[in-house]
Amino acid sequence: MKSRIVYLKIPQSAQVVNRRIYLKDVAEIASPDEELAKQIGEITLYKAKGDKNEKIVFSAMSMLKLIQKEYPDIAIEHIGETDFIVEYKMPVPQKKGMEYFKLVVLSLIVFIGAVFTIMTFNADVSVGDVFNNVYYLVTGSKKSSGSVLEIAYCVGILVGILGFYNHFKTSKLHNDPTPVHIEMRNYQEEMNKAIIKDSDREGKTIK
Repeated sequence: MKSRIVYLKIPQSAQVVNRRIYLKDVAEIASPDEELAKQIGEITLYKAKGDKNEKIVFSAMSMLKLIQKEYPDIAIEHIGETDFIVEYKMPVPQKKGMEYFKLVVLSLIVFIGAVFTIMTFNADVSVGDVFNNVYYLVTGSKKSSGSVLEIAYCVGILVGILGFYNHFKTSKLHNDPTPVHIEMRNYQEEMNKAIIKDSDREGKTIK
């Protein structure tokens, strides 16, 4: 007889598109009895209204209670989060035109912001005067227009940004996450923690 023990691994957040949310949609379920694990995965955790996107906060205890109600004779080993978020997103057809438009607008905002930041930095530290002085020290004459210094500086900024953020398309230097990825992940985790705390404080957590 196979062991009647089930292991649950619950992530901090999960995203679903089906109104009826099953345990298998939000948790990894493992057991020596594979049929038992499959049956537990089919237990309904929640049914979304379906008329709008939702973020529902659950306590892990709510999931354990559902399993114990259906299978009171099994042992459950829970690893993972004690509270977690399930985000229901209404299935909508993708509008590629709108997605491309958003990408273009976002790229322009980032580009203009970066240009403004670099320009203000250069003005603050008087990069132009520094280049003039370096040019005079090296050549012994004052420059009247742009020089190789400005060109090298611009190319250096571009190469430095690409190297720092590891964005060489398919020719990445390494597989480590970029600083942007790390900051986005940290932001997502902090936001999830805030949602969970607010839901618990307001008594909206499903327990």
